[in-house]
Amino acid sequence: MKFAAAIIALIIAALVLPFLVPIGSQRPGVDPDANLPWQIEVDGQGGSRVFGLRPGVSTLGELRQRLGGELEVAIIAAPNEVGTLEAYVAQVPLGFVLARVIATVDAEKSHIVAMRERALKAEHMESATRKIKLHPDDLAAADSLPVKAISVIPTVNLDEATVIQRFGQPGERLALGEKRVHLLYPDKGLDVVVDADGKELLQYVAPRHFDLLRAPLQAELAAKAAAPSAAR
Repeated sequence: MKFAAAIIALIIAALVLPFLVPIGSQRPGVDPDANLPWQIEVDGQGGSRVFGLRPGVSTLGELRQRLGGELEVAIIAAPNEVGTLEAYVAQVPLGFVLARVIATVDAEKSHIVAMRERALKAEHMESATRKIKLHPDDLAAADSLPVKAISVIPTVNLDEATVIQRFGQPGERLALGEKRVHLLYPDKGLDVVVDADGKELLQYVAPRHFDLLRAPLQAELAAKAAAPSAAR
């Protein structure tokens, strides 16, 4: 995007550029001021709404209707793990934000095992992780399952200052390395991962389920703290 010569234009660009969809990429019928990543509504009872969806309540079918695009649904499984049922959209406008979206579907392990047994095929992703494509009957049935978490990867890089400008001061700040910081917003059900070497990640759950995001981070911090002691 080209910057205007005027100082005021530079200031405006500095404020909105980190989330801006490139000119010409906005889709007809998409309101650039609606469904933005920082527009999170909470109901005061442990629930939330973002992108017109309620994490933990809205179904995969509702997500499909809201986001449109080519929604790919598959079981993602590491070696010796049952895996998780996930839905992926390569590129979708969230207001004027262009992003990739990954949704984690709330499915019982026994249900996932049964779907794996009926699956059409599996293909390898990075390392030994496999992407398992569902049988058409299971794919249709998955639309009735709730989405428990929504992850958003903006197509442009963010920094910590921009995140705080948009979302406010985090409730917690956890540094899990020299270049990776988690900004936690428990009251919003949000974890923003700021990574100096990679893409940033926004993870949404219902506030009542925030431990789904916090617990793995605490476990990772505990493991890092224990490692020097074990080495002595």
